[in-house]
Amino acid sequence: QVQLVESGGGLVQPGGSLRLSCAASGFTLDYYDIGWFRQPPGKEREGVSCFKSSDGSTYYVDSVKGRFTISRDNAKNTVYLQMNRPKPEDTAVYYCAVAESCQSSQDAFGSWGQGTQVIVSS
Repeated sequence: QVQLVESGGGLVQPGGSLRLSCAASGFTLDYYDIGWFRQPPGKEREGVSCFKSSDGSTYYVDSVKGRFTISRDNAKNTVYLQMNRPKPEDTAVYYCAVAESCQSSQDAFGSWGQGTQVIVSS
């Protein structure tokens, strides 16, 4: 069964840090680009970051550049999103999904996980 499972969310203080995990089962992440998305309360889902498997290139939405880092552990078939210096506006449900290309539209991403809630608050 092809599945992505996110974990690591929770309550974090502004300026703290949190690491989200996206574990794949039933397939290997080596052949896909992996994206992190988020849906803030009352807003539409947006792309946050993407890992390009062919060469390890990474992409970030401007609002998280310099604060978030996406990485992949091939041995664990897992992708991470390290969130440093989070801000209250980073509060959202975070999802991971895969696609043939990071440049694909959000609709082209599949195997969505169930999401993990991140709340940034003091």
